[in-house]
Amino acid sequence: MTFERNLEVAERLAEHLDADILMFDKTIFRKAFEEYDAIVAVFATGIVVREIAPLIVNKWKDPAVVVVDSNMNFAIPLLGGHHGGNEVVRKIAEIGPVPVVTTATEVHNRNSVEGIAKSLGCDIVNKPSTVQVNCALLDEDVEVLEIKGPKIVIVGDDVSVLKREEKAEGK
Repeated sequence: MTFERNLEVAERLAEHLDADILMFDKTIFRKAFEEYDAIVAVFATGIVVREIAPLIVNKWKDPAVVVVDSNMNFAIPLLGGHHGGNEVVRKIAEIGPVPVVTTATEVHNRNSVEGIAKSLGCDIVNKPSTVQVNCALLDEDVEVLEIKGPKIVIVGDDVSVLKREEKAEGK
């Protein structure tokens, strides 16, 4: 997503990411929020913050939003770091910009519940638990247990429950 004057930068990013280019108009952020899991915006951070502020719902519904400055110095995940934004900025870093990652677990080289779930092919059943568990992951190793059933599991608010994603028939 870009202004006309930054089209060359947007084209370079789009080619590297195998992504669409959206040209700025007053409705583009709303459209992108509805249609994409990740948005890369070649704009000043302030513009993006003002445009997305009324669209933000929560970390589980919002797309990842990454800002790249027009000189390709920095790539900053504003939203959705644990939900694809950090991966996008790392991919962008391959062609120059410095990734500016601020998610606590990643800056301390710790895994996140979201990262663990993704690596195991799981969905997070009780999403609000991730705040407490991610905080715990900053201070200690948190054991990942796999329980095979039939069983009944009762957990507290400080336990994240992951459920393996259902595989489609024929796969």
